[in-house]
Amino acid sequence: MKELRMVDILQYAEEKITIFHQQRLDTVSVKMDFNKLIEQKNPYLFRAKNILTAQELVKGFVDAFLQSQEETLFGNFIEGLAIFVCDKVYGAKKTELTGMDLEFEKEGIIYVVEIKAGWNWGNASQIKQLKINAKNAKEKLEKETGKQVVIVNGCCFGKKKNSKPEKDGYYKICGQDFWSLISNDDELYTKIIEPISHKAKQKNEEFLVAYSALINRFTIEFAKKFCDKNGNIEWQKLVEFNSGRKKKK
Repeated sequence: MKELRMVDILQYAEEKITIFHQQRLDTVSVKMDFNKLIEQKNPYLFRAKNILTAQELVKGFVDAFLQSQEETLFGNFIEGLAIFVCDKVYGAKKTELTGMDLEFEKEGIIYVVEIKAGWNWGNASQIKQLKINAKNAKEKLEKETGKQVVIVNGCCFGKKKNSKPEKDGYYKICGQDFWSLISNDDELYTKIIEPISHKAKQKNEEFLVAYSALINRFTIEFAKKFCDKNGNIEWQKLVEFNSGRKKKK
């Protein structure tokens, strides 16, 4: 076990969080397509909310899309940070075991970890697959090494709701307990907040400029396609574009 230096975490976080912000900026300034956005979002939901203006509807579509994108992008960042930390302390390696992210040895026990950003991450089929992966990984590694193997579903934030630590062949370890497991530092879960906030104000200002321009462009395009001459949203036309059969050429 090696000592974890905060300067290493700071350097890693500053570099990788910049990538997160750039990907976020690229989404609104380059990558987002108007037609695809309209096709992917649920018009019935927004109609049920009695939205009456084009800008409010466009903003709702964009915000819903961005929330999903940002959760994925930041999830990749925080999971990468966890692997980096564990490697620095325990020499963790990227595992080749199916469905798992890393493995490391601690006090004679081999830990195999599947990392997720938050505790409430999976549906029934995904949880079922985790159970299968955990069982296979444990049996394979115990046979190969002759050592005790512990399978962990590590969640970077949140709290474990059930009182029993082990469930269906693996441990679900969340928040403070997870960061402590991979770093041997019981307070790391709070220490990483500051490195993650590197240049957040500056980057968010850049994002807001690009986001506002996107909302304005898409509102104009939406009004042209889905509003009548009086400016009212033509919901039937919107639903037909979103959900209607493709017309044969």
